[in-house]
Amino acid sequence: MTYDLILKNGTVWTVGGPVQTSVGVKDGRIAGIGVAGDAGETIDCTGLEVLPGVMDSQVHFREPGLEAKEDLESGSRAAVLGGITAVFEMPNTKPNTDSAEAVNDKLARAKNRMWCDHAFYVGATAENAEQLAELEMMPGTAGVKIFMGASTGSLLVAEDANLARVLRSGKRRVAIHAEDEERMIARQGERIEGDPSSHPVWRDDESALLATRRIIKLARETGRKIHILHITTPAELALIAQNKDIATCEVTPQHLTLAGEEAYPKLGTYAQMNPPIRSAAHRAGLWDYLRQGVPDVLGSDHAPHTIEEKAKPYPASPSGMPGVQTLLPLMLNHVAEGRLTLQHLIELTSAGPQRVFGLRNKGRIALGYDADFTLVDLKARWTIEDSWLASRCGWSPFTDMQITGKPVATIIRGHQVMRDGALANAAIGEPVRFDSVPLG
Repeated sequence: MTYDLILKNGTVWTVGGPVQTSVGVKDGRIAGIGVAGDAGETIDCTGLEVLPGVMDSQVHFREPGLEAKEDLESGSRAAVLGGITAVFEMPNTKPNTDSAEAVNDKLARAKNRMWCDHAFYVGATAENAEQLAELEMMPGTAGVKIFMGASTGSLLVAEDANLARVLRSGKRRVAIHAEDEERMIARQGERIEGDPSSHPVWRDDESALLATRRIIKLARETGRKIHILHITTPAELALIAQNKDIATCEVTPQHLTLAGEEAYPKLGTYAQMNPPIRSAAHRAGLWDYLRQGVPDVLGSDHAPHTIEEKAKPYPASPSGMPGVQTLLPLMLNHVAEGRLTLQHLIELTSAGPQRVFGLRNKGRIALGYDADFTLVDLKARWTIEDSWLASRCGWSPFTDMQITGKPVATIIRGHQVMRDGALANAAIGEPVRFDSVPLG
């Protein structure tokens, strides 16, 4: 066979583990492992790890309506520069992504502009609850997203009765932002003007645990599988571990990397996000449960705001930080420092998303799968600098951090879209396909 592309001499992370071998690509799919022969293009991967394409299943790219912070082009450009091959984008845009028209608008905006493959969440509202079963089956949708707290307007679904209506409408796994709105309203007096370290005091452990407990109970009552995003407390992970038959969950690199005792004095409002960066003890608890295999995926919760917005005094400052470009570098650094294995990182960023969300032909290096690869140099030592960042917001809480391990190439369906920090000539991102959704 003549291949379109051969990756040779690398350590290829196959389903059976790492193998020093070559991979052949034909028509955007993996056509052979351990191949030799002719190819239109050959990439020498000597000294590199060839990972299944790394995915980020929670990003906010802000388009339409909030393009001063980010847009689909700039956010996806940041993604591929960081080694990400596919993203799931969130619905809290202006207007909200809560209708077929809004989903189709995003898909149209993404065409020939997004650098990576993509899917868009549909936001649940009290008004569209009965339509969600139909909306979640649209090609290009990642499923339904519920904001139990930390949102405004129609995307806030805080009451159990409306949450149950949403959960009864459809069958795909539902993504949840689990913070209890009623408790947070009652605790607003805990915020201290000008002191972002009061953010996790206001949005305390119980705000998260109460919402997680409520949504698991409702999931049981309605028979609906759920996926709880950006877990920040060990108590939540203990609860989820008892309910894995119905609940999966996500942790973020920032909650695994930052601790409030250091982050708030150093970063101020740039460390402010929802749910909050908590204490070093919380961080240690997350790592403990991660080592025990409770979290299913990693997501960045990439949520950029402009420097001007973040410079406002707390609590007028908005919550959220960029992260899609730094997800993999941060986690490779944790691998280098012995906190997790590369195999576990692959589970959290490719095999895990494939399993949790039912991705079609993605998430592993195997015959017939999409030829999505992230090439990384585990020994590269470098520093995250502002000049490397592509997000329109122009900042990162991890600027000046020294990293061991670097993504050096991003390959999507056989197309090399990033190599050594340089981008391809054109954006070739396409909608992600899911087993549960008919081919569009």
